Amino acid sequence: MHLNITDNVTPQEKDELLTGLRAYNAQFLDLANFSGDVGVYVRDEQGKMLGGLIGVRKGDWLNIDFLWVSDSVRGTGVGSRIINAAEEEARRKGCRHALVDTVSFQARPFYEKQGYRLEMSLQDYPYRGMQRHYLTKAL
Repeated sequence: MHLNITDNVTPQEKDELLTGLRAYNAQFLDLANFSGDVGVYVRDEQGKMLGGLIGVRKGDWLNIDFLWVSDSVRGTGVGSRIINAAEEEARRKGCRHALVDTVSFQARPFYEKQGYRLEMSLQDYPYRGMQRHYLTKAL
């Protein structure tokens, strides 16, 4: 048995590890319900992206991985339109809940305005004086 440490994880190593993890998890979970990306994007007339959301279904949950709105349209309702569309798509796919995490300098008040509830916060993440907040919403 050999232990290797690397700063450069290869795609092959990641696939090999995830294959083993998924095989173990499949004993307990229906992995067919752990797939299906959700992408919602807003673009201007020239096709330039003004905002978007990327999430993934994990069982009964929509995990929101990324949400961004350009400064040029922030505060105009674009973010609300994006998240509402993603939640509707998640419901259509059978999700009953949504989960998002955000750092203290990002969008916690926005998510709370959308009906998300704070579940927990990690202090000093990613740096001292900052927090990472985890919020959920019933869909």
